[in-house]
Amino acid sequence: MKNIFKYAMICVAGVLMTTACSEDQLETSPTTAVSGTTMTESSDAAMIALNGIYRSMYTSGWSTSGNTHQCFGISAYAMCADVMGDDFIMKASGSGWFWYDATYDVKDAFTSSAWRSYDLWFAFYQWISNANYLIAMDQDVDPNDFDKKYVLGQAYAIRAYSYFMLAQYFARTYKGHESEPCVPLYTEPTTANTKGHPRSNVQEVYDQINADIVKAVEYLEQSQNTSLDKDKSFITYPVALGLQARIALTQEDWATAAKASEAVIALNKYTIQEVSASAFAVNSGNFINTASAGNVMWAASIIADQAGMYASLYAHMETEANMYAGYDKAPKVINSDLYNMMGAADARRCWWNPKDEEAPYLQNKFHFSSMSTYLGDYIWMRIEEMYLMAAEAECMLGHDAQAQQYLNTLVQTRDPEYKCDKTGTNLGKLTSDRTGSLREAIIDQRRIELWGEYGRIYDIRRLKQGFVRSTKQGWPNNEGILLTNRPSDDPESYMWVLTIPQAEFDGNENMDGKTDQNPVGDAK
Repeated sequence: MKNIFKYAMICVAGVLMTTACSEDQLETSPTTAVSGTTMTESSDAAMIALNGIYRSMYTSGWSTSGNTHQCFGISAYAMCADVMGDDFIMKASGSGWFWYDATYDVKDAFTSSAWRSYDLWFAFYQWISNANYLIAMDQDVDPNDFDKKYVLGQAYAIRAYSYFMLAQYFARTYKGHESEPCVPLYTEPTTANTKGHPRSNVQEVYDQINADIVKAVEYLEQSQNTSLDKDKSFITYPVALGLQARIALTQEDWATAAKASEAVIALNKYTIQEVSASAFAVNSGNFINTASAGNVMWAASIIADQAGMYASLYAHMETEANMYAGYDKAPKVINSDLYNMMGAADARRCWWNPKDEEAPYLQNKFHFSSMSTYLGDYIWMRIEEMYLMAAEAECMLGHDAQAQQYLNTLVQTRDPEYKCDKTGTNLGKLTSDRTGSLREAIIDQRRIELWGEYGRIYDIRRLKQGFVRSTKQGWPNNEGILLTNRPSDDPESYMWVLTIPQAEFDGNENMDGKTDQNPVGDAK
């Protein structure tokens, strides 16, 4: 297949350019794409291209020239968004990885190619670039060619997901900010001569996201029984539905969020994983590190020669070994207020250790599956999230009984004594303010269940809440990490909107750093 690939796609300063690569580079690059061929000529080539995209989603060191130990794809971006919130606490800076995300001290590094803005911009536009080359082949596809629809459906989903993530990092949240600047849109294959596009607004970007995810769901539903539809590392039909539900939740499109998440549940393809404090084993449900588990929808199955070693999720989480980024240097603990929201019989209490002498409430949810070989799968979507999204959507639609049922079904597998019969949708101004509503109960369980997996700041932003960190919750007594004199209590703040990398302005004649850059400070 090597001769099919003429180019590897490289995203340089937002202008998606082609750079000639050797055959050896094409074999090893995690981001190869199809160019100069058609879907009819080679579905196999398209699958190889998809494999390259997916591999880059868990490979460290390709998206930025520095800080590679905190840049290992989707799981790194979830941790970045978690440390930006109120529940995922770093007890110390360690070697500095993720500390600057947690202290909101990365925005002024937009001229560097070694920090978060460049890493995110480069990675997501890389995936968009490769997806665009695949999507360009969607011309007069045979309605019965389900293998091709399977490839194209994934390409649409990857593009939707990438723009969705870019929108969450580089603009304020959707609702109420629809006319504000977002990111440039590229939907066609690009070359070295392609001119950079200006920033589209938030509504325009979400219009594209929604068009793409609808197409992805359509194609992947039609192709879900093909021989190819088996690998959890790929975006399959239920995963596309899960992404559609996430997108709809952010837009407050409750009907779509309910329909998509409930469709996944109705497939009966996945089962809620039980958690047992007395049975610590790889597949016990206690450790979130196994793609083959019955509750996992989307994950990266890591094999030995692809393990990130120290530049990996588990190197930052591991508590059982001397890991410079993990327990010894930068322990990860849960907000004690959140931990104490769990009932006494909740089995998830085993995910954290409130009695650890060095770091009370130390995490016990994430470990290597094999420490000697640095193995551990990256889990990106679980069925439990579908129950939580369905519950919230039904709650917001005024269907309290359905919302309670979804919530109770999930939580009672963790705590048999749990029963929620609350009603209402009110949330506090701060995440620590309590209202006693049904929606608050759902969000509480979302915070507990998805701790360390999803990215807490995404929820805080879409819910338009503020937050305040305190030493009582377990945060270290450090002004930077406590965000002293920072507006974390203001949901309209630009504090969590990243700056656009300078490389974009240097290479894009349709963007001006003086007028198109996001605020470097916390306010506009």
